[in-house]
Amino acid sequence: MFLREPCLPPGWYPGSRAKIGEFLEPFSKNGNSRSAIAPHAGWYYSGSCAAKAVSSLNSKAETVVVIGGHLPGGMPFLVAEEDAVKTPLGNMTIDVELRNGFREKFETRQDLIRSDGIRPDCIRPDRYQDNTVEVLLPMVHYFFPKAELLWLRFPASLQSFEAGKLLAETAVSLGRNIAVLASTDLTHYGDNYGFSPKGRGKPALEWVKNVNDAAFIGAVLAGNPAEALKKANEDYSACSAGAVLGALGFAEAMGLSQRKLLEYCTSAGIDEGRIPDSFVGYAAISFE
Repeated sequence: MFLREPCLPPGWYPGSRAKIGEFLEPFSKNGNSRSAIAPHAGWYYSGSCAAKAVSSLNSKAETVVVIGGHLPGGMPFLVAEEDAVKTPLGNMTIDVELRNGFREKFETRQDLIRSDGIRPDCIRPDRYQDNTVEVLLPMVHYFFPKAELLWLRFPASLQSFEAGKLLAETAVSLGRNIAVLASTDLTHYGDNYGFSPKGRGKPALEWVKNVNDAAFIGAVLAGNPAEALKKANEDYSACSAGAVLGALGFAEAMGLSQRKLLEYCTSAGIDEGRIPDSFVGYAAISFE
């Protein structure tokens, strides 16, 4: 078996079945949403928010598609080529039939050619170390112990919206009941991130929460991929916009018109009584 091993160092998420169960036990396992958006920081910072998104997914899903990011526009789409992925709960089998079907549809779509005539080189193997998918896999495996997995990463481009539609088409053609989980954090604020237009302290935090992140979340809740991408690019309000656009495309193709903000928080909230100089925004959003 060609197995993908974890790459994140200890501390990003619990390393044992018992600790994972202890963390996730309070969350419901009977979700109804077909797609969701979750943050991808370490569980200490965004784990509870992410768990609300993952646990909102349809509990009957046969395959969970996790779409990661950290890819700017113009980069190729990435897919895990392994047979299975290792998690602290055991190995999650990759849905090879869904992966191959999606790739075949993707590679025959001429409208995914960019305006400069260059394709995103079809879909390349994801051989890179990245947290956007891996950090969510123990949650996915916990809530969906019998489901298979499809590991994807999408670039910050409107092509990702179309690719999300193709994912829906592929699942329908195969008669596969899938759930789609998109992974992104929101505004990374602070001098160490090179982004601190509102100084420090409470004014900065309130601006991130009520203006910058709120505008991106509003575009997602409105189902507007172009506006979501614009906000992410111009306002630095999402680090993995391509994943979100993929979820929006899937939701549109599947007729998922109910979009709900399950939770919003920031890493500043873990330091009670003190607003750190640097912090990150997180949101959990579901699509039904």
